[in-house]
This record gives sequence, C-alpha cells and structure tokens, in this order.
Amino acid sequence: MQIARLSKKALLKLISGDVAEDGICVIKFYSNGCHLCHALRDTYAEVAGEYEDLHFFAFNVQDDPKISKVLKFDGVPNISMFKIKKGKKTQIKKITEPEEPHKTTWYTAQDIRNFIEKER
Repeated sequence: MQIARLSKKALLKLISGDVAEDGICVIKFYSNGCHLCHALRDTYAEVAGEYEDLHFFAFNVQDDPKISKVLKFDGVPNISMFKIKKGKKTQIKKITEPEEPHKTTWYTAQDIRNFIEKER
C-alpha cells in the first residue's frame, strides 16, 4: 500500500467526514525537524504494505501547527487511526506511547500492527 502525503485541506475533510465513501485511514504525523519521524518512515511503509484494506497517509504538522491541539497529541511522531463514515464526524484513535520506545524510530512495526489490530 502506498503512503500519500495529506494536505491540510484533505486532513480537515477526513476529520469532518466530508468524503465520498467510508473507510479507515492510518495517519503518521511528522515534522521535518524530527529525526525519529524520518527514521520511522521505512517501518511505517513496511506496515502499510501489509494492509490492503486500509489507507495510509502522512501529515507534516508544520502544515498546520495547531493540529496537535485539535487532535490532542503531544508531539511527533504520532500515529492515529481515523474511522470515517460519510457525512459523520470521524472517530479518531491515537496510538499509545510505547513503554520502551525504540531508540531510533520511537515505534516499532509491531507497535503499529498491534495498534491497528486493536482499533480497526
């Protein structure tokens, strides 16, 4: 599964449910200045390749500095799952912080898989 970069406008549409069809999206929130975010890229892509029925995206928080407050997360990297129903407010779940963060990627592939399986 390919990972598409989301614009601020597209992200706001997902949040509001302004979409053509229902679906589940996994979104990695990142920042250009975050070394953990960059290191997580291949791990996130690996997991995305394992799920045909989900949509994977990445959003640069520098495109909307207020988004972390809107979505109530403290920093990046952050991974969230959006359960979207057309015309309805999107249900958003955030990955929990790992008890022992990976020193170079923060989350492991297994952390992301466990989150997806628990929340889908």
